[in-house]
Amino acid sequence: MNDTPLVVGGKEFQSRLIVGTGKYPSFEIMREAIEASGAQIVTVAVRRISLPGKGESLLDYIDPARYTLLPNTAGCYTADEAVRTAYLAREAGLGEMVKLEVIGDARTLFPDVQGLLEATKILAREGFVVLPYTNDDPVLAKKLEDSGASAVMPLGAPIGSGLGIRNPYNVKIILETVTAPVIVDAGVGTASDATVAMELGCDGVLMNTAIAGAKDPVAMARAMKLAVESGRLAFKAGRIPKKLYATASSPIEGIPEWGPTS
Repeated sequence: MNDTPLVVGGKEFQSRLIVGTGKYPSFEIMREAIEASGAQIVTVAVRRISLPGKGESLLDYIDPARYTLLPNTAGCYTADEAVRTAYLAREAGLGEMVKLEVIGDARTLFPDVQGLLEATKILAREGFVVLPYTNDDPVLAKKLEDSGASAVMPLGAPIGSGLGIRNPYNVKIILETVTAPVIVDAGVGTASDATVAMELGCDGVLMNTAIAGAKDPVAMARAMKLAVESGRLAFKAGRIPKKLYATASSPIEGIPEWGPTS
């Protein structure tokens, strides 16, 4: 089945899986997992990137000619801090596409809604392609789009929890509310979670811990690749409606009625 590419900030991507670079046992395994995932966008925490001459860096293991780097503002708790981090990423040559995080609570890592909106407005105005990590709130998703977000990234569940899509109905409403791409970010635990997100109609899935924390990260990366592709294909194919009662798979019209023989 032919499919359209994922378009973010005017750039086309064939893969709808975005992967992170944290928590891997080694940089070598990270590189193998990214390759197995088939991802074209790789997100990196700006605070984890070593400066030139300051030792081994994860950027030594990611080919910028092959992957689009998506710097993120992980660990930022204010709009000012997030905006400053995005500027640093751009100055370091990581581009203008940024995964925007403004964290409001250290325990749950839920977003600071007010700070997220403020930072989105500033960065969009300054020419950044902003992909904000947000709650699964349709009202907030629309406000972020109106503030200049190039995509909205609602959480499926808390970061690193592996709980899967906890509120698929809110995600469905978000899909009906915004025209920007909707990419589920956070909470995916296994391949079926990624498939559910895509079957709902989401444009993509971003994950890190589900792959990096698996017993075999490379195998899980491959599984996630197939899960995203399968879920997308199922969504495009169109599932049958749910019914309360059974419907026979085989036609019964024309079958002769058998009665007792005389």
